[in-house]
Amino acid sequence: MAVFVIFQGQMDKIQLEIIGMSYSQSQSGAYALILGETYGKRRLPIIIGGFEAQAIAVELEKMKPSRPLTHDLFKNFADHYSIFLKEVIIDKFIEGVFFAKLICIHDGQESEIDARTSDAVALAIRFSCPIYTYEKIMSEAGIVMEEKNITDAPSHTKSRKSEYTSLTIEELQELLAKAIEKEEYEKASRIRDEIQNREK
Repeated sequence: MAVFVIFQGQMDKIQLEIIGMSYSQSQSGAYALILGETYGKRRLPIIIGGFEAQAIAVELEKMKPSRPLTHDLFKNFADHYSIFLKEVIIDKFIEGVFFAKLICIHDGQESEIDARTSDAVALAIRFSCPIYTYEKIMSEAGIVMEEKNITDAPSHTKSRKSEYTSLTIEELQELLAKAIEKEEYEKASRIRDEIQNREK
């Protein structure tokens, strides 16, 4: 699943979409979030933590947590006070770390809030707002990936090897419901992967 954005004509701003997430082979417990140009082949691979990966995967897969996650709480808070998230901009890349800004509007006034890129992306999904970066960052940190390598990875969090191959679909669906009820969203995402792979 991808978050698509509307072209606004800024020459130096690059529109991005979520291509997918996969388990990081280089850092234990981390995940690689892949963002790509909407109208190009370059990709930004961003290493994020397990919690942030869960927050993104839960919303992408439309799971319904029993209680609001932190990013859901932020969205509810913003909605309550009529704060609109206009766009997210990944605006800096320093020593291998990406930085982002939330561009918000309240009472007709626009303001910027610094944010971690993973949090900014998790919020962009919830607000259905555009994600951008600048040409300078894409030129410095972007890579060109073969299409087959992109589509091989599911568009959400996955583990290196499924531990659920011996279970039936019915058993997997029961486990999925229990995992969501217990707020074990990383586990739920792995179970959802297995179910979707079976249904292909």
